[in-house]
Order: sequence, then structure tokens, then C-alpha cells
Amino acid sequence: MFLLKIQSHFAAAHNLIHYQGDCENLHGHNWKVEVEVGAHELDKSGLAVDFKVLKRETNRVLDLLDHKYLNEVKPFDELSPSSENISRFVFEQLTESLNDGNVFVKRVTVWESDNACASYVAD
Repeated sequence: MFLLKIQSHFAAAHNLIHYQGDCENLHGHNWKVEVEVGAHELDKSGLAVDFKVLKRETNRVLDLLDHKYLNEVKPFDELSPSSENISRFVFEQLTESLNDGNVFVKRVTVWESDNACASYVAD
């Protein structure tokens, strides 16, 4: 199996729901997002998937979140916009556009700071 990883980022504001503490207040982050995909085979040009495609699809999803108040963006208008839930959201969105039987999203990691991240991984 081949593994590929890209990084991207977005900036947004949010407040956690049902949280007892400072993060229940409105605040923002500059999130770093890592997307890892796997592939069983390479195409005839020797690629699992073009990095341009990974970047384009990742940025398409992150554009839904970038410079937004996440609590007003579906599904976070009903679901707490935690790093855990954001990583799952990005994972699921990318799975719809990238998984093709050969290529599959393996892991999405969302860093809310230099020292704290959450990942969602394929079962």
C-alpha cells in the first residue's frame, strides 16, 4: 500500500457547545489540517493520486470552513465544532470525492494549536 500526506490550513471562529470553561466563549484558531490517503496500486504514470487533486479537494472542503463562524456552518449549527468533529467532517467530505476503490482517505488530523490535535481515521 502507498501512503500520501498533504497539509493545508484554515482560520475560523467557534465556541464549544456543552463545555464548562473558557472554550465555551467565542474564540478562533488557525487550524492546520493533515490529510493522509492510501492507494493499493499506482496509475500508469506511477502515481497513487496526483498531489494537485489532493490539495484541490482538501481546499474545496476547507473553503466551507475558512473565515467562518463554525457554529453557523452545517453540521456545526447542531454539532459542537470541536477539533474531533471537524476532523470527522473533513474526513467524510473527502471520502465522498476521493475514495474510488483504489484510493481511500485514511486519516485526517486537525491541529488547533502547535501542541494539540485530533484525528479521525478509517476503521
